[in-house]
Amino acid sequence: MSTMYASAAQALQNLMADGLTIAVGGFGLSGIPADLIDAVRESGAKDLTIVSNNMGVDGKGLGVLIEAGQVRKVIASYVGENKLFAEQYLAGKLEVEFTPQGTLAERLRAGGAGIPAFYTRTGVGTLVAEGKPLEEFDGVTYVRERAITADVALVHAHTADTDGNLIYRYTARNFNPVVATAGKVTIAEAEVIVQPGELDPNHIVTPGVYVQGLVQATARVKDIEQRTVRQRAVTQRPEALTV
Repeated sequence: MSTMYASAAQALQNLMADGLTIAVGGFGLSGIPADLIDAVRESGAKDLTIVSNNMGVDGKGLGVLIEAGQVRKVIASYVGENKLFAEQYLAGKLEVEFTPQGTLAERLRAGGAGIPAFYTRTGVGTLVAEGKPLEEFDGVTYVRERAITADVALVHAHTADTDGNLIYRYTARNFNPVVATAGKVTIAEAEVIVQPGELDPNHIVTPGVYVQGLVQATARVKDIEQRTVRQRAVTQRPEALTV
């Protein structure tokens, strides 16, 4: 059974320390645990290794940890939306381990499943495979990838019950479920929190056994990296027919 906390800061109060590896759910700015990320920033913990699909953008999402100088290493599949990230990397201030997106998801899933390593064809013959063991299966070469387990995992769910059972929605389902299982300690924020028994068991994605802490997510604007829209064509509404 997970513990309910009054705030994200309280949920992380006894967990944050310098040098931690923190896995963070979400995809870009979609489905990220924004309150928990802010609480990490407020904690002042430094020399962090962040495992996430990407590092948000300048001033938003995980980008706030880059700005605060709290991150030493990033394990991610994409970082192209964050200019400060690029500056720190090129200046040698930030270590980066690029991982193909599917491989990253599987490394997290394997970590949560207790599988120490696995083989994949992705990255064979590229820089991704440099220094890693190779093995041939049925005449095909594979590269061995290590699983990822984090000291702390932070996730965002749409709905949770107070036992920590989680349901995700839309893009938030991409990385949050595998991140949730990969943490030695997992803290979740949820937009809606209900009592035990109110969730349909068939809809639960992450069982509460994986979640040690739960906090109510703050209502906020859900940002995206780039909003590109076209002008709507103005159409004349047909007048109501009369009989």
